[in-house]
Amino acid sequence: MPSHRKSLSILRKTNALLDGHFVLSSGLHSSQYVQCAKLLSFPHLASSICLSLSKKIKKNFKKIDLILSPALGGIIIGYEIGRLLKKETIFCERVDGKFTLRRGFKIKKNMKVLILEDVITTGKSSIECSKLISKSRAKLIGYACLIDRSSKKNIKIKKKKIISHIKIHVPTYNKKNIPDFLKKIPISSPGSRRIK
Repeated sequence: MPSHRKSLSILRKTNALLDGHFVLSSGLHSSQYVQCAKLLSFPHLASSICLSLSKKIKKNFKKIDLILSPALGGIIIGYEIGRLLKKETIFCERVDGKFTLRRGFKIKKNMKVLILEDVITTGKSSIECSKLISKSRAKLIGYACLIDRSSKKNIKIKKKKIISHIKIHVPTYNKKNIPDFLKKIPISSPGSRRIK
């Protein structure tokens, strides 16, 4: 399993960890952005990170019936972890701004469902996914992600354990408390949530 330092090196090598001034999908501002799609575009480099995450999931969740990932960012990692764990994996996607199941995907009653994302910052997408699980009368067993960049200040998930390959602490700021050094850098909004 790659160390924290080696993982950061892989993220930088694949341009998955970027420096600048970013407005995240949550609306928060940050001096770093994690674009896991860039990591996953190099399967030979991502494989050790995915394997590490799959082992942590297996250790922490004894029974998983289904993996649910939010589109767009969670689709590839959902597929890969589902393949490694030999679990059915589906994704939800936004229709009129709300996550929904399409393409014949279903969550059956009483299924034990793991929500899997590429990156968790505030947990907003995960919480939206959990509503689909509740609506299906299935059981949410927890959350997993490649990169956990949440903090106690910004995470909206309560009492649920987040399993991740790596935790990265990157401060986030709302519009009112952006530090001066960050204000001097042009803003980029790379997330997919705002795509129409």
